Amino acid sequence: MVIKVFLASSSGSTAIKKKQQDVLGFLEALKVDYAPLDIACNEDNRMWMRENVPVEKKPTNGIPLPPQIFNEESYCGDYETFFDAKEDNAVYAFLGLPPPPGSKKAPVKEEEAQEEAEDEEAKGEDDQPVSEEEEELRQLEEEEEEVTEEAEQEEEDE
Repeated sequence: MVIKVFLASSSGSTAIKKKQQDVLGFLEALKVDYAPLDIACNEDNRMWMRENVPVEKKPTNGIPLPPQIFNEESYCGDYETFFDAKEDNAVYAFLGLPPPPGSKKAPVKEEEAQEEAEDEEAKGEDDQPVSEEEEELRQLEEEEEEVTEEAEQEEEDE
């Protein structure tokens, strides 16, 4: 199985160039066998890519931008879905490839449940995740209020 990465060698967009470099660099780091296919210099590559990106994955103008990634004839995704898979440590699944021997397996469901429980505990009153700094700040504010209330109570008692 060869991964096909459709690229534009002469793109004027620095964003597209960076995305292409990111994909190729990551595939090289993983030692994944891939074939870069230029859509700027080869009309057949351009037409094949445009015809084989699923309709629901095409942008509103209907023309998908590079990089587009395929496993042989099977569409894997564009840069955004590749990036998401990279962030989730699921690049091999994204590419439709078996993970290399000795690679870390997917987390056990029990561990996922524990993480979700911790995430729920870390949410604030408005159901937004709370960072450690925000939590410390909230605790300091509560302590400050208590000290102020105690001082006011002492003044009233005198």
